[in-house]
Amino acid sequence: MKRFLSVALAATLLWASGAPTDACTNLIVGKKASVDGSIICTYNCDSFGFVSPLSYAPAGKHEPGEMIALRSWGNRETHYIPQVPYTYSVVGLMNEKQVSIVETTWGGRPELRNPEGWLGYFSLMELALQRSASAREAIDVMHFLLQEYGYNETGESFAICDKDEAWIMEIVGKGKGRKGAVWVALRVPDDAICAYANSSRIQQFPQAKKVDKKLGYFVADGGNCLYSADVITLARELGFYEGADKDFSFREAYQPMTFSKIRACEARVWSFYRRHSNPEEMDTYLPFIGGDMSEIDHLPLWIKPVKPVSYRDIQSDMRDHYEGSALDMTVDVSAGPWASPYRNQPVNFESSDGTKMFRERPIGCPQSGMTMVCRMRSWLPDAVGGVTYFNMDDATMVAYVPVYCGINRLPDPFRRENNLLTEFSFDSAFWMCNWVANMVYPRWSALYPDLLEAQTELEDYYEAEQDAVDSKAKELTASERAEYLSATTIAYTDKMMKRWDKLAKYLIVKHNDQIMRPTKDGEFTPGRHTSPAYAPAFIDAIKAQTGSRYVRPDMP
Repeated sequence: MKRFLSVALAATLLWASGAPTDACTNLIVGKKASVDGSIICTYNCDSFGFVSPLSYAPAGKHEPGEMIALRSWGNRETHYIPQVPYTYSVVGLMNEKQVSIVETTWGGRPELRNPEGWLGYFSLMELALQRSASAREAIDVMHFLLQEYGYNETGESFAICDKDEAWIMEIVGKGKGRKGAVWVALRVPDDAICAYANSSRIQQFPQAKKVDKKLGYFVADGGNCLYSADVITLARELGFYEGADKDFSFREAYQPMTFSKIRACEARVWSFYRRHSNPEEMDTYLPFIGGDMSEIDHLPLWIKPVKPVSYRDIQSDMRDHYEGSALDMTVDVSAGPWASPYRNQPVNFESSDGTKMFRERPIGCPQSGMTMVCRMRSWLPDAVGGVTYFNMDDATMVAYVPVYCGINRLPDPFRRENNLLTEFSFDSAFWMCNWVANMVYPRWSALYPDLLEAQTELEDYYEAEQDAVDSKAKELTASERAEYLSATTIAYTDKMMKRWDKLAKYLIVKHNDQIMRPTKDGEFTPGRHTSPAYAPAFIDAIKAQTGSRYVRPDMP
C-alpha cells in the first residue's frame, strides 16, 4: 500500500494566500570574505498580504513505494512523485547538513512559463533541502527534478550554500509543452560577496565542450560553473540570441534589462556593494542606476569587500534604505515630517499633471513576511554550526533570533498555527512584530530610536551567548544536543516576545498623542513632555508651498 506525504514548507502558506512573488532580496558572503570563515546567505521574503512562519520537517526513513505530494501556486493541481529512502531534517530553509537555499524571483520572458510543469520554486527548494548533503548535490537534485517533473513558474535565482561553498543558480522555464528548465550555476569565490534582488544577474559564463553524460549538464571552469545542456540552444531556437556561444549572456537572452529592473532591483545590489567597498568607486555606477546604459550596463556579479564581513554586518545590510547614498530615502520631502525611509504603495504613480513617477525600493521594506540570515560554520558539528537568525516581519523592525538547524521542535511564536493572517494574537511573532512596526512607521524619527535600542539589546545578548552555547552543545551526545539547542532556541524566542511586548507598551505610553514623555534608562520620569521636531526638508517644503501663510510676523 502506498503512503502519501505532503511537502511541508512555509511556502505552502504563500501559495494558499495567493501572495505575489517578484519581491525578495538575497545576500551572499563567501567563507574568506567573512570575519570567522562562515558562509552566509540571507532572505527577505517580501510581499503584501501573507504570513511566512518558520517550518520544520523532521528527518525520516521512507518505505519503498512511498509518494510525496507536490503543490505550488504556479500549478493548483496536486501531483505525486516517489519519495527517496532518506530525507534530512529541515528548519526553515536550512537542513541538518547546513545546506541552505534562498530565492528571489525575476520573472523574465512570460512565454517561457510552462503551466503544465509540476514544480514551483518553493517545492523545488524544499525537495532539494530534504535530499541534499551539500550545495553541489542540491544543484544536481534540482536539475534532475526539473528534467523529470517540469517547472511551472518564471525566472528564479537561488543562493545555494553549505558550510564550504556558496553558489548562485538562475533558472527559467522553456515554455508551454516543454518539460524542464534552462539554468546556469556559478560558485561564488570564497573571498567575495554577492547579491540578488529580483533581476537576473548572470551574463557570460565559462563554457565546456561536452555535456557530462553522467550528470546530464555541462561542467566548466574546474567544476565552478554548471549549466544545462540546452541553455544556449533554446535561446537560439526561440530567437532570443544569434551570436557566438562564447558571447552568450543568460541575462540578455532570458531577462532583457529595463529601467524598472535597474532602479527597483539592481539598486539594492548596488547599495549592498557600496556598504562593503569604496563608496566613491561604486558611485561611478550611478548613471546606470538612473537608467543610463550607454557607458555601463551592469553591476559586477560579485565583489571583494574592503574588509571581512560579520553576520551582524549582514543583519544591518538587510535593513538598508540607501542611507548615506545618493538614493537616501530619509532626506527629501517624500520622507514626510518624520524623515521616514518608508513609502506607501503603489510603487508607480502619477503627479497631478500626469507625470509618471516611482518610489524607491530598498532592501528593507514593510511587506516582509519573514527575514532570515543563514550562517554555516564548518568547524562545528552540523547541528551546532548551522544557525538561522530569524524573525517575522520587516528586518528593520525586528530582532533576529538565533535558530539552530539541529533543533527537534519549533518555538511556539514561530509556528504556523499561532500566526494567522486575519487574527491578532499576543502569541504570534508576526503580530507582535507588526504591532510595534506599525506604531513606528508613521512617526519614524521619533519612535525608531526606542525600537533600535531594544533590537540592539537583544541581538547583543544573543551574540554574547553564542560561544558558550556552541561550546556546550558540541560536547553533548546527538540526542542531548538536539534537546539543548531546541530549549535554547525556544528560550531566545520567548525572550524576544517578552521584550517586544514591553517595547509596544512603552511606545504607546511614551509617544501617546504624538508627544514624548520624559524618560531615563527606559523608565518614565517627572517633567514636561516634548514635541518631536519635523524634518528640515518637510518644513522647507511647507514654506515653499504656502508662502507667508505660516510665517510669524511677530518674530524675526
